[in-house]
Amino acid sequence: MKTIGLLGGMSWESTVTYYQAINQGVKSQLGGLHSAKLVLASLNFAEIEQLQHQGDWATTAVILSDAARAVERAGAQGLLICTNTMHKVADQVQAAINIPLLHIADATAGVLVCDGVRRVGLLGTAFTMEQDFYVGRLQAAGLDVIIPHAKQRILVHQVIYEELCQGRIRDASRAAYLSVISDLQARGAEAVILGCTEIGLLVNQADTALSLYDTTAIHAHAAVDFMLDGGSDAE
Repeated sequence: MKTIGLLGGMSWESTVTYYQAINQGVKSQLGGLHSAKLVLASLNFAEIEQLQHQGDWATTAVILSDAARAVERAGAQGLLICTNTMHKVADQVQAAINIPLLHIADATAGVLVCDGVRRVGLLGTAFTMEQDFYVGRLQAAGLDVIIPHAKQRILVHQVIYEELCQGRIRDASRAAYLSVISDLQARGAEAVILGCTEIGLLVNQADTALSLYDTTAIHAHAAVDFMLDGGSDAE
């Protein structure tokens, strides 16, 4: 089993889900008392969030790169950034380390393409929905990406930062998200990407007939595949 490195804490609410999903995936495949070999660097999200909204991505890249190097020194053989938005600096982080970074958009696009989905809605932070670092990566994989209208994007973004990242789950926000999802479907979306690692805390497949692709679950599954590639004795 390879050791996976996690850059978490952005927010810690979703990092909990990553930790659980990766360990469950390893146990499911290996059975018994097996659990995941991982190294976690958990960052202070208050610092990261402030820099995000100041547009100071260069400083966030330095912070994440420093954490990635520490995780590599601790024995990680592959790396996950446990948040969609911070993949904006994925290239800088990858350049700072000598181990592979498993990109969340690539993993998600791979599953969608395999499932035959071509036109997909995207929910996430305003950064993720509006900037090319994420949408462009999906488009490069052959996907046609639909994002919510401007007022809907503001709502989706606010719920993430003001509620989900703080562990607040509100029925009214779930209903609002489901309304946005219905609108994306009406605009031609064959499925919707939950492109923020906290959104799965609010809505899930039981809430809608439209196929939802939870990036946290997909990313965690990719991590397990990487860790166990070659069998349980692979190092």
